[in-house]
Amino acid sequence: MCAVAVLAAMSLVTAPSASAVADGIAASPGQFPFAVKLTMTAIPKAGGGSYDSACSAALISPTWLVTAGHCFHDVNRNPVSGPVPYPTSATLNTNDTTTNAGEERTVDVVAQSSTADVSLAHLTQPVTDVTPLALNTVKPGRANILDLAGWGATSSANPAPSTVLYWGEVKISTVQQHTVSVVGYYPSADTSACLYDSGAPYFTAASSPKLVSVESNGPSCPHSSAETTARIDNLVPWIRTVVPDLP
Repeated sequence: MCAVAVLAAMSLVTAPSASAVADGIAASPGQFPFAVKLTMTAIPKAGGGSYDSACSAALISPTWLVTAGHCFHDVNRNPVSGPVPYPTSATLNTNDTTTNAGEERTVDVVAQSSTADVSLAHLTQPVTDVTPLALNTVKPGRANILDLAGWGATSSANPAPSTVLYWGEVKISTVQQHTVSVVGYYPSADTSACLYDSGAPYFTAASSPKLVSVESNGPSCPHSSAETTARIDNLVPWIRTVVPDLP
């Protein structure tokens, strides 16, 4: 994503530079069913009119998702909590919406972190057939390898949300108080998040994966520079106060 993405979800009408997985790999059926595609419609503009946009997210309980804080904002692009500010649907449990529509839910309430670019989104109906992504509770380590899965664009040229879930691997380059910087690792050094990947999960590559961070901000994609992601481990106490059905 570009720096503007820190402030707001990216418009499908006025698409800036970077946030899906560029130079990644198409997910296989049944792979990463917890990876969520958020579709926002009729987002109001400050000068009148509206636009549509999209973000990525992850299921962390039967009724809650985690995504980027800037995906939900007011007309001045300030992150907001409370009733969802514009119609938002969540699609999951599919790797390709053209061949498998997956499951769709409606987002009705949003809670914003006060310290990081992270928000929690509540679903009006539970998801009972997908195992939520567990939360990492320890400080990430430099040089650790993480998986990334997202529904964003695959290039900054004529970007649009993808109908296919893409994934790749990144390596942690630095760990800050609220953020983790990552660089591309597999299948390419420029495997990176792209436009509409805001909120996409970065998680441990294991049989029981854990969410380490979510996509926040970075250069135009694809790129081999550092991408900024928001840490989850130090938000777990807050998440537990918001999400009553956290596993």
